[in-house]
Amino acid sequence: MFDDRSPIYRQIADQIRTQILTGALKPEDQVMSTTQYAEFYRINPATAAKAFQQLVDEKVIYKRRGVGMFVSPNARDLLQAEFRKRFFTDVVDPVVTGARNIGIPISDVIARISELAARDNGSPETTKEDNR
Repeated sequence: MFDDRSPIYRQIADQIRTQILTGALKPEDQVMSTTQYAEFYRINPATAAKAFQQLVDEKVIYKRRGVGMFVSPNARDLLQAEFRKRFFTDVVDPVVTGARNIGIPISDVIARISELAARDNGSPETTKEDNR
């Protein structure tokens, strides 16, 4: 379940974010408690609590006193906006910079993305490179 690449609390928070984005957890769904996480994954309860606090701070989940933690009504929208921002910063911006650095016109990059999108949508459109 957990790897050594990042702290366990971050991995727990990422797992919950993914469950929200994929729809496995929906708005107002109750999230497993910190105690349940700790027992199930055999981790320190403070580690799970740190993950939950991070998600509370991000307004992805909220606490109902005496009841538990729940997915916020707008959690998916918040996460999609954050992931969209990160996607452009981490993926698109470097592609544009790389293309410029090696002399590929941005219009060629856009055309290639359009071709791939058309192909993914079931369009028979192919490129010269696809036919090689």
